[in-house]
Amino acid sequence: MKAIIYRDNGGPDVLRLVDRDLPVPGPGEVRVRVAVSGVNPADWQARAGAPMGFPEITPHLDGAGVVDAVGEGVDPGRAGERVWLFMAAAGRPTGTAAEFTVVPAEHAVPLPAGAGFDVGAALGVPALTAHRALTVAEDGPRRLRPGALDGRTVLAAGGAGAVGHAVIQLARWAGATVIGTVSGPEKARLATAAGAHHVVDYRADDPAAEIRRFAPDGIDIVAEVALGANLALDLAVLRTRGTISTYANDGGKPVELNVPQNMVLNTRLQFLVLYTAGPEARAAAAEDVANAVRDGALPVGEEHGLPLVRFPLDRTAAAHRAVQGGAVGKVLVDVPQ
Repeated sequence: MKAIIYRDNGGPDVLRLVDRDLPVPGPGEVRVRVAVSGVNPADWQARAGAPMGFPEITPHLDGAGVVDAVGEGVDPGRAGERVWLFMAAAGRPTGTAAEFTVVPAEHAVPLPAGAGFDVGAALGVPALTAHRALTVAEDGPRRLRPGALDGRTVLAAGGAGAVGHAVIQLARWAGATVIGTVSGPEKARLATAAGAHHVVDYRADDPAAEIRRFAPDGIDIVAEVALGANLALDLAVLRTRGTISTYANDGGKPVELNVPQNMVLNTRLQFLVLYTAGPEARAAAAEDVANAVRDGALPVGEEHGLPLVRFPLDRTAAAHRAVQGGAVGKVLVDVPQ
């Protein structure tokens, strides 16, 4: 089979297309013929500098394809099942940038008939992160379903990004009023297409006043992508006992915390990353996301607010450069069938 591998940390040029033997699924595992591989910032960050752990790694956490073999203890009936994959390369050498990959069976989630492989490959890190961001508030909910966020207002910072896009879609599916912040008209168009009820340009004169116009009682949950840059704005619009769920600090600005201000607000500041969220939280997120996909709540494509930027497998290095360069939308790698 064809696979992308790297043997040392470094830039995109360390990625190589090679021939490898078909992997064999072990107990509790499935082998998947990959159709589309999704690329996330975590993938290039791992390639650039995370401890290797293995002599050779095939990158990418997310993807979609068809189960073609199962290991001991897995229902043989899963062979032929269309699935979406998450955390394929987490602590393992076999990610989705290959014609075949092997993952734990629970990391291969059935893909509903109405959802294509592009949708499946765009789930994983963005959708599970969004789910986590929306389910850590003190007042709940801990699970998402239609009606779970009725009466709540969610602020999706960076509403045109992959996680922001998933936050908008999942929050709206669960019944929240959703406000997205963006950096200009084009990204405002994308956040609106994703389903945001209101969109605010955070570079405007007084974005806090604009957000408060839509949410006079304050924001219940902020899903934050750039905590250092946006914390002052978040606190200016957060309701008492509200939650800021932060999954990144884009721009790298240091976080300066006004302790008395947060004490008065009873702010919950929740940091999150999937690797250490725990298996129960990840399993619950995967189940809820699968239900949202079944309901048609997580479409992709420019008309749904998430443009797809495609590369063939042999140009995976270019796909990594696109993600590192801040490509707007979801970067996908098409795997030859």
